Amino acid sequence: MMVHALRSNRVNPAGQLDRGFGFLGKALVVFPGSLSSQANDLLFCPDGKILVVAKVDLPDGVHFGLARLNPDGSMDASFGQGGSLVGRFDAEGGSTAISLRRLCDGRILVFGLHYPDDRRTVPAVARFFADGRLDPCFGEQGIQLLRLPGRLSEGPRDHWLPPGLAGVENCSGSVQPDGKILLTLNHSDGATDHVGLLVRLLPEGGLDHSFNGLGFVMVRRRLMNTWLSCSLLQSDGKILVGGSIDFPPCGLIARYLPDGQLDPAFGLEGYLFVRFADASSMVTRLARSAQGQLFCVGNRFEPLGGALQGFSANGCIDRRFNRGAAVLLDINAPACRWATLTLQPDGAILAAGSTVAGFGSDLLLARYLPGGQPDPDFGSGKGYMRTRLGKSLDTVTALALQGDGRILLAGHSQRDTFQAVVVRYLG
Repeated sequence: MMVHALRSNRVNPAGQLDRGFGFLGKALVVFPGSLSSQANDLLFCPDGKILVVAKVDLPDGVHFGLARLNPDGSMDASFGQGGSLVGRFDAEGGSTAISLRRLCDGRILVFGLHYPDDRRTVPAVARFFADGRLDPCFGEQGIQLLRLPGRLSEGPRDHWLPPGLAGVENCSGSVQPDGKILLTLNHSDGATDHVGLLVRLLPEGGLDHSFNGLGFVMVRRRLMNTWLSCSLLQSDGKILVGGSIDFPPCGLIARYLPDGQLDPAFGLEGYLFVRFADASSMVTRLARSAQGQLFCVGNRFEPLGGALQGFSANGCIDRRFNRGAAVLLDINAPACRWATLTLQPDGAILAAGSTVAGFGSDLLLARYLPGGQPDPDFGSGKGYMRTRLGKSLDTVTALALQGDGRILLAGHSQRDTFQAVVVRYLG
């Protein structure tokens, strides 16, 4: 009854572009003087404004970007310089921003990577005041470069995958209720040895040595290679991470206790292995319902296709969700992939990604009922929307739900160069 009441109040037609946002539903994220820009994450603020982080290419190299949009999609001139700012985590080398979090006092954490050269990455975190000024009380004058013993925090640069596709470059974060900061990242020691790491920092940026006795834990089973794409903090303090393991890859979800030890009550000795439709797979994003159900989106390979799967709170297949099988995205496209997901208050599941087709790709947004069926009230009865912004390569990297149920996607659109964009749909 409650679900029906919530669903009956949705704005219709659900899944259509919100033409009151930006230009007919699309807003460009402007970084003055940039040669190109790629949005990697966004966040909806309580006042209706929208924060975006990006990778920004300027004539003197690549920088991280942070921008704020007004509720109508225009640039917020009260933030940074005309609505945006760019910077580097270190004076030498390039930088990119990958994810962000907003603290309860309005300050902003930006997670990203420093590029000391063409081969290596070093994770970094910066903290800003609400108006875009660096907070000098965090790290060293607002920026914390993370360097672990044995160069464990160094990862490889990924020059091969198209921008927006999940690869080895990662530095995503979340914030605990006590202010401590969780990071997921990937380390590589040569071409064949890869391991994902879960790191915890103190609120002011220092390593938290109470976490696993080291401040970090290597997410690895039986010396198999691992890559991490995401993390999720549970309300009980337990920590979920997702990605892939071994090669050919198998999707991986692991759960850790608040002290950094594996949770033996989850999956198989703390690990859950995911093969969408019995194919090589990777997990790209996790979500958890108020009732404890776990959901993941990711991609199967050969052919590339997006998939959604549901699990119980302790890592068993949830047979109430699509009878225990993965929900595969079936559209008229050579290939597609899911980048992210989120849950609506009524239990419906939103998944977002892109088609993958040579020199052109489109934005994808789908909504599923709590049991895994495509939502017939979304996308003109199809359960999904496919949006082409132009004769371009359109890529989704992030998804956020507004308080009024409208849906935000961030990513980039390429014609001559990449341009960071935010698109809004009716919910």
